[in-house]
Amino acid sequence: MATQTSGGSDFVNNLGKIYGIYTGGFAAFVILLAILEQVGVPDRVIGYLFVFFTLAVYAGIGVLSRTMQVSEYYVAGRRVPAFYNGMATAADWMSGASFVGMAGTLYALGYDGLAFVLGWTGGYVLVAVLVAPYLRKFGAYTVPDFLAARFGGHFARFLGILVLFACSFTYVTAQIYATGIIASRFLGISFEVAVFVGLLGILLCSMLGGMRAVTWTQVAQYIVLIVAYLIPVIILSAQRYGVPIPQIMYGQALQEIAGLERQLVADGLANAETLKPYLQPFTNYNPLNYFGLILCLMIGTASLPHILMRYFTTPSVRDARKSVGWSLLFIFLLYFTAPAYAAFAKLEVYQNVIGTSIDALPNWIYTYGNLGLVKICGADATTMDAIRAACASAGNPDGILGLSELAINNDVIVISMPEIAGLPYVIAGLVAAGGLAAALSTADGLLLAIANALSHDIYYKMVDPHASTARRLTIARILLVLVAVGAAWLASTRPADILSMVAWAFSLAAAGNFPALVLGVWWKRCTTAGAITGIIAGFGITLFYLVMTRYGGMSEWFGVRNISAALFGLPIGVAVMVVVSLFTPEPSKEVQDLVEEMRKPRGSTMMEGGDVVAKPV
Repeated sequence: MATQTSGGSDFVNNLGKIYGIYTGGFAAFVILLAILEQVGVPDRVIGYLFVFFTLAVYAGIGVLSRTMQVSEYYVAGRRVPAFYNGMATAADWMSGASFVGMAGTLYALGYDGLAFVLGWTGGYVLVAVLVAPYLRKFGAYTVPDFLAARFGGHFARFLGILVLFACSFTYVTAQIYATGIIASRFLGISFEVAVFVGLLGILLCSMLGGMRAVTWTQVAQYIVLIVAYLIPVIILSAQRYGVPIPQIMYGQALQEIAGLERQLVADGLANAETLKPYLQPFTNYNPLNYFGLILCLMIGTASLPHILMRYFTTPSVRDARKSVGWSLLFIFLLYFTAPAYAAFAKLEVYQNVIGTSIDALPNWIYTYGNLGLVKICGADATTMDAIRAACASAGNPDGILGLSELAINNDVIVISMPEIAGLPYVIAGLVAAGGLAAALSTADGLLLAIANALSHDIYYKMVDPHASTARRLTIARILLVLVAVGAAWLASTRPADILSMVAWAFSLAAAGNFPALVLGVWWKRCTTAGAITGIIAGFGITLFYLVMTRYGGMSEWFGVRNISAALFGLPIGVAVMVVVSLFTPEPSKEVQDLVEEMRKPRGSTMMEGGDVVAKPV
């Protein structure tokens, strides 16, 4: 044990050197592929190299980080420095939805898409102020661990697992969906097969080493994804305006877009009545849905189990707080760039695609049309003949593409951006590697959260409390594989777009977890009966509304879209929790002392080995 600890300390002390070498190696690899492209190596080969090299590196880190120690598997030994935990959290957070879907949503929704940026970023303030430091002081392995200890019983634990599974499984399906889009494009295989290729990389990263493997893999993935996200838009900013700072220069792009919209209407290429100006607010979401979505995403951020788990890995409560700050900085780098990404993509499409003859469309239209992701005149853009036939039957005899006749799937804007802008193929491969890193990093964290809850909270805590360490970790790995395969199968059916699935997960987490977590920390009078009934009411209403409006044909209540379903479940959950708590006997003094101790920034961790030092009665 001493040898392992000493080796772990040496590794932590040399993290800067290790990841510096890794970053330099990645830069050299990109330069090598750029040279290979210039000497005539086929694009398909470069795409394969990008995907397989990055997967191999992540898998290698996962295998090297394998462990049979419980604390290493569940919480990385609680010795991840704040800086690197912030980087790992950012990678865990910036999923396929952020990397692949965010700019695409801003492209489609314009101003209204900022609801996602504001909600997801603002949520980290709630994480830092209300939840993360106190859960770290408590010292649990999982969120259901905390609920069971605070509210004294397996039923609270079971409800926590139910909420965790519902939101995490929905979320991980979206991530595997994103890996499928990327792998199908750059490996030339069908989407249904590609999701399982991505799944293999996810399992290799997380199965053997648990949280320890996932943490060090996610740091590596963050470096790849942020470089991949920034480089294309920096190049475009420099090419168009001579200044390589897109976050500042995209204001000029927005002005050009507004002018082009007026020109398209004047030229008869867009309908003034149906055109939604890019900069005009509330053209897609009314104020209720816009601000409601921001609220649901903020509160969902502070309730997601796989994100809260990351703060269990820091050495102290102070490091947990610092870690949230670093997380915000690393996330800011991408979120501050996403609006620029969307604006440059919109500008390129307006200038170089709309108003073009159908016979002269760029090749990327057909590349993504054959994947079912670009439609022209209502038909997949597979061949020029197919487009001609579709547009002729749609009443477009002149063969000039109008704005309403082009439909691009939101989830391919970022992946296709280098090709849309005519950048070298190596940049497209780099973006694919970044998108893959984003989806894999979040999928790793989500699958680990699900598997840990099932193995630790159900198997160890409720079924076999005397299970050996080896048996517990074996069960965790088996469950991780089963859950991953189920999510990959569901993703292969293309249940919805990435961002919608992610928004559902946030609403489920917000309604199911937030009231119990916040009141459990900040209100000593909150009782077990109150917490249980509140979770059931809030989570139940949200799940009912989401499922029935999506699949049951039920009309929306007060016009609220199902991506903001927590607008109903959250206040109901809080109200039920408060009312029932006030009408039931207050918690024992031991429980109230437990809550009081949890709020103190100093002092030792309150749980050791997943067991509460002083159990509530």
